Amino acid sequence: MLTQTTTHRRLADLAPVTTDSLLALIALCNADPRTDKIDVGVGVYRDGEGSTPILNVVKDAERKLFETQETKSYLGMNGDARFTELLRPILLGEHAGDRAIQGLQTPGGCGALVLAFKLIKAANPDARVLVGTPTWPNHIPIIRGVGLEIVEYPYYDRDGCAIQFDAMLAALRSARSGDVALLHACCHNPTGADLSEQQWDQVVDAVVERGLLPMVDIAYQGLGRGLDEDAYGLRKLIANCDEVLAAQSCDKNFGVYRDRVGSLWIKTAAEESSTTAMKTVMQLAREMWSMPPDHGAAAVRIVLDDPATAAAWREELAGMRDRINSLRARFAAADPRLAFIADQYGMFSMLPLSKDQVLELREKHAIYMADSGRFNVVGMSDAAVDRFVSAVSTVLAGRA
Repeated sequence: MLTQTTTHRRLADLAPVTTDSLLALIALCNADPRTDKIDVGVGVYRDGEGSTPILNVVKDAERKLFETQETKSYLGMNGDARFTELLRPILLGEHAGDRAIQGLQTPGGCGALVLAFKLIKAANPDARVLVGTPTWPNHIPIIRGVGLEIVEYPYYDRDGCAIQFDAMLAALRSARSGDVALLHACCHNPTGADLSEQQWDQVVDAVVERGLLPMVDIAYQGLGRGLDEDAYGLRKLIANCDEVLAAQSCDKNFGVYRDRVGSLWIKTAAEESSTTAMKTVMQLAREMWSMPPDHGAAAVRIVLDDPATAAAWREELAGMRDRINSLRARFAAADPRLAFIADQYGMFSMLPLSKDQVLELREKHAIYMADSGRFNVVGMSDAAVDRFVSAVSTVLAGRA
């Protein structure tokens, strides 16, 4: 009888993996039997009733897709070309006609980020990635996963509730030529603290001066100040830099989270070199997912391909943005210690709480948020706001 040798490592020898803290938080919340629990850890938009609705324009587009789609055959490695073409003016604004900027569909913004960093690794294996902290938790493992070195610098002071802009500029100005600057275009996750236009101008100057490659993550366009306003930094970089990468997501501003709808955009100095970079990216995509999923991108394409429906989408998006900003104003007015929230943008903010205080909110008040104090400002119903603010104020004051 043959016996299997055990001198080599096997799947059973894999080291334990630390569970993603957000996934663990979701499990804890789901297991909590209290009926008044508030989950502000999950990063999805919720309306006044506490639900995450499907946008009316998306629902209508899905009906049209069901009625008219004649095949499920492959589209190709770049996905739905009309989808990306319709995104061009929304994302790029005055640069939409620049054919040295090329895009392709990806499985969500996450897929775009993975592709972008793989492209960077292929072009310059010695590049370092400058990352302001805190940042979206998945940025770090994605960058490490492709084998690039990370250089962290402080972006936000949680206790002072302010951007550490001097530290950011110092990090950019001390970087090596060819290094990558990872930048949040708007609605900074996890802090909500966005750069002003004047600060963006200085960042662009530093990027150009040091010869850095800007890698822009734009996942929440339209949920901060407006579609054009939220793209200010990206468009400023495009206007001033020979090379720019941008990972874009429709998951949030179209509410198609589970459909994973995103795109990667590449700008080089000339159309020919952008085409070469795009062919490289498509080969990388082929090795990972071969073809991106179609349904969500097709729905977005249908919405944007009709002027009236696209206008209706902008109205629904404005309604989401208005709710986010009105809740920020409500939090700020309820307690002076929360006043900073009104000056931030997007779905997230970071409360100056210790891990023990976050645990107190969870155990005594059934409020679930990340240990960092990050919470989804639009993650609760209108009826839950007062209880949330009361509990946070109690914990901030050190009262049980």
